[in-house]
Amino acid sequence: MAKNKKETVDKKNDKQEGNKRSFKISKQQKFVLGCLLVLFSIALLVAFISFYVNGQWQNDQSVVDQLGDRTEVAENWLGKFGAYLADLIIYRGFGLASFIFVRLFFLTGMFLALELSTQKLKNTWFWDIFAIIVVSVLFGFFATSAPELGGTIGYELNLFLQDYIGKTGTLLTLLFGLIIYLIFKIKLSPEKIQSYFDSTKKEFKSELDTLKPAVNQPESAYNLEEFAIVEEKQEEDDPELDNIHIKTVDSQFEINKEALKPTISHSSEIELNPVLKPITPKQELPLVSPDEAFVIEKAEEEDIIEENLASRLVADFGLFDPTLDLSNYKFPTIDLLKEYSTGGITINQEELEENKNRIVDTLRNYKIEIAQIKATVGPSVTLYEIVPEAGIRISKIKSLEDDIALSLSALGIRIIAPIPGKGTIGIEVPNKNPTMVSMKSVIGAAKFQEAEMELPIALGKTISNETFVVDLAKMPHLLMAGATGQGKSVGLNAVLTSLLYKKHPAEVKFVLVDPKKVELTLFNKIERHYLAKLPDTEDAIITDNAKVVNTLNSLCVEMDNRYSLLKDAMVRNIKEYNEKFKSRKLNPEAGHRFLPYIVLVVDEFADLIMTAGKEVEVPIARLAQLARAIGIHLIIATQRPSVNVITGLIKANFPARIAFRVTSKIDSRTILDTQGADQLIGRGDLLYTNGNDVIRVQCAFIDTPEVEKITDFIGGQKAYATAYLLPEFVGEESGINLDIDISERDTLFREAAEIIVNAQQGSASLLQRKLKLGYNRAGRLIDQLEAAGIVGPFEGSKARSVNILDLNALDQFFNNEQN
Repeated sequence: MAKNKKETVDKKNDKQEGNKRSFKISKQQKFVLGCLLVLFSIALLVAFISFYVNGQWQNDQSVVDQLGDRTEVAENWLGKFGAYLADLIIYRGFGLASFIFVRLFFLTGMFLALELSTQKLKNTWFWDIFAIIVVSVLFGFFATSAPELGGTIGYELNLFLQDYIGKTGTLLTLLFGLIIYLIFKIKLSPEKIQSYFDSTKKEFKSELDTLKPAVNQPESAYNLEEFAIVEEKQEEDDPELDNIHIKTVDSQFEINKEALKPTISHSSEIELNPVLKPITPKQELPLVSPDEAFVIEKAEEEDIIEENLASRLVADFGLFDPTLDLSNYKFPTIDLLKEYSTGGITINQEELEENKNRIVDTLRNYKIEIAQIKATVGPSVTLYEIVPEAGIRISKIKSLEDDIALSLSALGIRIIAPIPGKGTIGIEVPNKNPTMVSMKSVIGAAKFQEAEMELPIALGKTISNETFVVDLAKMPHLLMAGATGQGKSVGLNAVLTSLLYKKHPAEVKFVLVDPKKVELTLFNKIERHYLAKLPDTEDAIITDNAKVVNTLNSLCVEMDNRYSLLKDAMVRNIKEYNEKFKSRKLNPEAGHRFLPYIVLVVDEFADLIMTAGKEVEVPIARLAQLARAIGIHLIIATQRPSVNVITGLIKANFPARIAFRVTSKIDSRTILDTQGADQLIGRGDLLYTNGNDVIRVQCAFIDTPEVEKITDFIGGQKAYATAYLLPEFVGEESGINLDIDISERDTLFREAAEIIVNAQQGSASLLQRKLKLGYNRAGRLIDQLEAAGIVGPFEGSKARSVNILDLNALDQFFNNEQN
C-alpha cells in the first residue's frame, strides 16, 4: 500500500515537472512573441486612428457584417481586418479608451523582447484595464449620443449603474474611481499638491529677484567700501558717479590700486592686504543669481533586479533534492508488518454492564450518587466517565480508588478526577480480554500516513482507539522509563520503525547506544543507510560504554559546527536552513551542506550513569539544552527511574516523557511528576506527557521478526559508501603524545597559527571554516599548535587559550625556532 502510494506521488510529481517544462518559454520564443505583440500594437493603432478619420466606422459597418464577402471594400487603412478589430474593440467594446490597449500590447511586447522583469508589467496591466473601464463609462455617461466614444460596454455599464443608483450615484462612483487611480497609480497626495504650490511660489519669487538691477540689491561691505573710494576720487557734484561705480566693479584691481595713493595724506603707503581680503570673495556675489548658485541634484533610483542568482539556479536546475544520491530508494512496505488482531476491538456488553453496576454500587455504599455514566472501550482499557450529583466532593471519589479496584477484582484501576476539558470523572478499568495493537494498524492509519510532521512517531492507540502520533522534532527530546519487561524495548522499536517508514535515509540518521548489546543489533543491517558513527570505528551501534563518551562529545562538536553554519546562513533552526539550502541560497563551497536530523537513542541510561557518571551526564545535558534547533534529538530509556539516574538536570530538558508500568508511586513521580504509572497493567500500557495532560496509550507491538524483515528490505537496496560520519572528537588524552617534530608539521601550520593568533581563540571548528578543512586535519593542526606551545591544553567545551598575543610575537617565535 505504501509502495503504491509512493509510486503514485512520484508519478504525480513527474507529471507536474513535465507540465512545468512544457510551459517554459525559451529566449528565442520570448523575442518572437514580443516582436509579434509590438507589431500587433502598431496595427491596432493604425486601425483605431482610421476608425475615427472621416467617419469610416459608419461606412465600414456593412463590411463588418459581411466579412466573408470579398467584393466589399473597407475604407479602414488596415482593410477588412482593421475594420473588424476597430468595430470589435472600439464600437462594441470600450470606445475611445481602447487606445490604452495599444500601449499595453506595445509594453508587453517590449518587456518580452528585452527580457525585462514582468512584475511592473503586471501592475501596469491592472491599472490600465481599470482606467479603460472608468474612461469608457465616463464617456458613456457624458456622450450618450456618440456611441463611438464610450463604446457598447461603457454605454451598457452606464445604463446598468443608473438603473440602480441613478445619475448622481453613477457620477459619484466615477469620481471615486478617478480618485483611486490618482492616489494609487499616479501617487497623488495632499502633501505633493502643497509641495508643488510651494515650489511654484519659490520659483516665481526667485524670478522677480533676478529682474531687479544690481544697484537695487542690499549694499554689502564691499559696495560701501567701493563707493567710499570712488567718492574720494571724484568730485562731489559729478553727475556720473553711479556710472563710475558700476564700471569699476569689474576691474577693481587695476583702477583702485593706483587710485588710492593720491587720496592719502600721509607719506607712508597704505597696505593693500586689508582691502584685498574682503574684495576677493565678494567679487563674485553680484554676478551670480540665486537660482544659479543653488542647484538641487536628485539621484536617480537604481533598477531593482528581481531575479537573483538563487532564483535563476532554481529555475534552471530546480530545488536541491538531498534524496538524489539514493533516488531509487524504496520505503518499506506495510506488508512486512504482521497483523495480530483481525476483528478489532471486541465489545463485551455483559462485562461493561457488570463493571458499571459495581462502580455505581460501590459509590452508593459511600453515599455518592451518580447523575450520569458513560463507557469508552479501548484496546486494553475501558474508560468509565461519571458525572456525580451536585455537592459531591471530587477528593472523596479519588480516595475510593482501592475500594473500586476491590469491587471490580481488577488490577490497575486509575481514577482521573476530573478529566481535563470535559468536566467529568474518569475511571479506567482494564479489559478482561485486551486487544493487541499491531504496528501494522498504526503505520497504515491515515493519521500517520498523512501526518505533516518533521519526525512523526506512531506510538500506539489511545483509550478512544485513535492512532496516537507525535512529532519528535516538537518534543524535542524523549525520556522513557519503566520496570523490566514492561515494553521499553518494544517502544524504542516502534519509534525507530515509524521514522523508517516516513523519512528518507538522506533526511534522518540514528546514533544507537545499546549497552545490553542485543536489543538494537538488528539495525546493523541499515548502517550505510540510516546510522551515524565515529570515524575509524567498526560497528555503528555502540555497545562499549567507553566509546559512548567520545560519541556524545562528538555530537557536541557536530552541534557547534551546525550552529556555526546556521549563524553564517542567518537562520534560526535546521528547518529554515535546509529550506534555504534547497532553494540554492547557500554556497556549498563555503562549507554549507544539507543537514539531516540526528536521533540519539540510548537503550539503558542507568548503566551509562553507573560506569561513566558525569562524563555522560554533562554532554547529555548540553545536547538536551542546545541541540533542538539544529536537529539533534535524544531518546533515553531506563529501567531504573531513580533520582540519581534521572536527575533534575536531565528532567528539566526532557519535557516529553513516557512511563511504562513501575512498581511504586515514587518512581511514577520521578518520571511524570505525578502518580499513575504504578496503576498501569503492563504489556505496553503507557502514560505520555509533554508538560501538559497525561495521556494513556497502548503501545503498538512490533516483534523481532518484523524488525528483521524491515532491516533486510532496506539493507538490500543501494546504500551510501559509508555510514554518516560524525566529527572526530579530540579528548584530553590526545595531548599526551603530541607531535613535536618540526619536519612532520602540516603544510598549513603557519597559516593556521596566524588564524588562531588573530582570532585569539583556539578551536578546530575555526580552522575548518577559515581553511576549508575536514575535522581530522583541523584536529591534527590543533595538536601540533599545542605541542609548539601556541595554544593551551584542551578545556572541555571551551575554546583553547592562545599563548601568543599578536603576529609580531608569532614571527619572533618562528625565527627563534629556525635559529
